[in-house]
Amino acid sequence: MRIVVEEDPVLTETEVIIRCKETTPQVMGMLAALRAFDQRLTGDRDGQTYLLEAGEVFYVESVDKRTFFYTAEGVYETPLRLYELEERLASWDFIRASKSVIVNFGRVQSIRPDLGGRLRLTLENGEVVGVSRQYAPTIRKKLGI
Repeated sequence: MRIVVEEDPVLTETEVIIRCKETTPQVMGMLAALRAFDQRLTGDRDGQTYLLEAGEVFYVESVDKRTFFYTAEGVYETPLRLYELEERLASWDFIRASKSVIVNFGRVQSIRPDLGGRLRLTLENGEVVGVSRQYAPTIRKKLGI
């Protein structure tokens, strides 16, 4: 793979062009990673609404019919339901870990097996998120194990 970066002071926004012989899973992965930089979510905290980049979010959790984003800066509430976020973030490397949690797989630091076929994901911020038996096979498949 050849990577070329060109600076042009005339441009008003960053432009990315991918030239390839065929669209492979690797190319699709690069597209998903690039889209993560452009995906924005809105979250409320302390009476203010914030625009968050999808890549900043470590995980999303639903608690008592309320949905929260967890980032390095704090916790934000969103009016969106977990299934809506799962659909919106699926192409940005977010993956379902349990009935109430979606994890940014790009923020996973390590994975450890747990009792009963479950998994434990340690995120870059040190938090540990459990993966239920139901969703563990999907994550194992993603890792190729």
